[in-house]
Amino acid sequence: MTTPSRTLPRFGPSRGSGASARGGGSDGTGHSARISLGQVFTAESSNYFLLLGTTLFLVLLGLVMVLSSSSIDAYTSGQNFFSVFFKQGMFALLGVPLMLVISRLPISFMKRWAWVGIFVAVGIQFLVFTPLGVSVGGNLNWITVAGFSFQPSELVKLALVVWTGAILAKKEPLLGKFGHVVIPILPVAGGAISIVLLGGDLGTVMIMAGLVFGALFFAGIKLRMFIVPLLGFAVLALIKAFSSTSRSTRVMSFLNGGSGDYQGLDWQAQHGQWALAGGGVFGVGLGNSRAKWSWLPAADNDYIFAIIGEELGLVGAIVVLLLFIALAVSFVRIIRSSHDIFSKVVTGSVMVWLIGQAFVNIAVVLGLLPVLGVPLPLISSGGSALVTTLAAIGVVLAVARHNALESAQREPEAVVGADAPDVRAGSALRARLSRIGRR
Repeated sequence: MTTPSRTLPRFGPSRGSGASARGGGSDGTGHSARISLGQVFTAESSNYFLLLGTTLFLVLLGLVMVLSSSSIDAYTSGQNFFSVFFKQGMFALLGVPLMLVISRLPISFMKRWAWVGIFVAVGIQFLVFTPLGVSVGGNLNWITVAGFSFQPSELVKLALVVWTGAILAKKEPLLGKFGHVVIPILPVAGGAISIVLLGGDLGTVMIMAGLVFGALFFAGIKLRMFIVPLLGFAVLALIKAFSSTSRSTRVMSFLNGGSGDYQGLDWQAQHGQWALAGGGVFGVGLGNSRAKWSWLPAADNDYIFAIIGEELGLVGAIVVLLLFIALAVSFVRIIRSSHDIFSKVVTGSVMVWLIGQAFVNIAVVLGLLPVLGVPLPLISSGGSALVTTLAAIGVVLAVARHNALESAQREPEAVVGADAPDVRAGSALRARLSRIGRR
């Protein structure tokens, strides 16, 4: 009769315990499912939700203010009170799902299609010089197709964000050389900006140039390489600013502290400031603006911040500023958590685009800058601007998910490395007990 051998207790992991630890069968499917589920939930980090939540709040606030600021002008132009609001809401319903879809795209996909995107965007921008082009406010920067208006320069902004990130990431080892920084950034990005400049939209050109310089900055380009391009752009902007009579008159009026022509040149600027002053601390109440009764041009677009200040007061204006600060904080946090140059460049350029544009818009309303015709991101009416802005934020959300997935993948490796001494100790203890049993 064979004497059954005594089974010694096992310390640490064993081959047999692997299957049970994986949740059942030896094929390990339970383990794989659990890891995949964990990655899904860890992908949406706090940075992701901070950016997403702030964006959605700004969009909702924008819809409310567009409804309030546009109702009177819409009615006096022969439409119903809600026509501009319904149009803006339709673009919001299109833009938010698009943002969420883009947030699920892999970084590699964006890099692969960057060149196609920039060529398509520039090609659409050329359409403003065809019979489809429409001049608005003296700027040839719109196209109309089947009754729908679209601003192609907004699409060029988005394409530039992804393209500059892909190019700078590919040339990362060579970014210390001036020639590799200039080519192909200068001919491609400079050409795209120049096409928009030909249409006369100087405000949009300034934002586009800012996001390109922001991309170079976050790529780690040495500041001395910026001097010549910055000087060249400043000279070009001055020439363009004074090449138009209306634009040069606005600039000179601003520099002189106002021309005193309250019935003409200074009408919009003055009524915008009067609307802000009329709001006081707590405002006159939502929907009770007096400036929107055909006193303030572009009340639902370029000067919507003046309506916010009038109806919601200083408190409402400060809330809007805090929301954009929260947006900037979320961008900075995503940049700090990024480990590759593409993620840093894309997030940084979108931050310069949106926060810079918000700064310019608010500064114009406050009288700190001449009138430039730049809308307030996510709040002002304008379907093409809203959709492309949400798409750009979707790209940054994809970066945030990419960073979270990388962090989740590094954590198990760190845990295994930390447990290695315990595993070795368990193996040594098992060997010692085996020797005792043989004795």
